[in-house]
Amino acid sequence: MSETTTKPIRAETGEELDALVEEHDLVLAEFYTKGCAKCNAIEPVLGNVARATDVVVVMINPVTDLSLVEEYDVTSVPALVLFEGGERVGHLTEGFQGTEELLEFIEEHADHGPTEMATDAD
Repeated sequence: MSETTTKPIRAETGEELDALVEEHDLVLAEFYTKGCAKCNAIEPVLGNVARATDVVVVMINPVTDLSLVEEYDVTSVPALVLFEGGERVGHLTEGFQGTEELLEFIEEHADHGPTEMATDAD
């Protein structure tokens, strides 16, 4: 049941996020809020990452589970947290990031990096 997904998954609670992190080797979680322009702008980029790699991308609004704000040190949005093997290995809170920047972030923080699953159709 641990198939990779080709689009971001929406989670509502910390329990849903924990289950995804436990089930998949590499998970990139985006913490966002409604009305955040940078969060809206990064959503298609997250879709690109999900389609191009074996990284499972999950989007979660911490307003639905406020304990996430403290647990994952969400001080601004979008906040991206990378998990590998169930452990937090990277945290990025620098606003909008393009596909290449996110792939580099994953490559830099994950032991094995994202596995390319799709070819880049320029």
